[in-house]
Amino acid sequence: MQQNERILQIKELSISVNDKTIIENLNLNINKGEIHAIMGKNGSGKSTLAKVISGHPLYTIEQGKILFKNEDITYEDPDKRAHLGIFLGFQYPVEVPGVSNIDFLRAAYNSKKRNIKEDELDPLSFFELVNKEIKKVNIDNTFLNRSLNEGFSGGEKKKNEILQMSLLQSQLCILDEIDSGLDVDALKDISDNIKRFHNKENSIILITHYQKLIDYIQPSYVHVMHKGNIKASGNTNLALQIDKYGYENFM
Repeated sequence: MQQNERILQIKELSISVNDKTIIENLNLNINKGEIHAIMGKNGSGKSTLAKVISGHPLYTIEQGKILFKNEDITYEDPDKRAHLGIFLGFQYPVEVPGVSNIDFLRAAYNSKKRNIKEDELDPLSFFELVNKEIKKVNIDNTFLNRSLNEGFSGGEKKKNEILQMSLLQSQLCILDEIDSGLDVDALKDISDNIKRFHNKENSIILITHYQKLIDYIQPSYVHVMHKGNIKASGNTNLALQIDKYGYENFM
C-alpha cells in the first residue's frame, strides 16, 4: 500500500507510568481497511497501548512517535485525537448517573459535527438517527433514556460502545476487550456489528484474549504482545496456535 493509505504508524514507542516502563520500542503499522487483533497475557501492555493511542494522560511517552493519517499526534490531547477520527471502546465503560444515554450520544455526535463544520442535529432529528442505529445493535430503545451505563448489563455496556462507534463513524476504532463478559448471543451481536461497521476506509484494533472473537471477525493480522512489545505477527492461524499451545512460545 502507498504511504497515504496508512492510517496509523507507531515508531519505536516507549511508555512508562510512575517511572515503570510498560511499553518498550514498539512498532506497528495499520493501513486503511485492515483489522488488527492484539493478544497477550494480562499485563503484557495491550490495554496500555490502546489508551496511549487515544491519548490517555496517565502515561508518559519516553520516546517514539504516533502518526495518524501521517499527522504526528504523539502529544495531542484526547479530544483532538477523537476529532481526527480515533475512537476507543472501553473494557469497563464508566457509569455516569444523571446524564441520560441519549444526551451523551447526541453531545458526542454534535461535537464531531461542529469540528468538521457540519450542521448539528436537533433532539428530534438525532432521536430518529439513533433509533435506526440502535435496531442494528439489537438493544431496546428504552435504554436511551437511562443514565449513561448505570445499571446496564455487561452486554448492554458493550453494545452501547458499539452504538457510539457506529454513530461517530471514526476512521480508527480501538475496541479494548469488547468481548469480555459477554454471553454467546451478545458476542455474536457485537461481532456482527463490528463486521457491519468495517469498510475499506476505516480500520479496527481488537484487544482480546479469546479465540471466539477472532473466529467471528477474521482480522487481517494477529499480533502477540509480551512485556510491552509485539513478539509475533501473523494471520488468524497465529491465534489458533495460541489457543492450542498458549503464550509460552512468545515469551
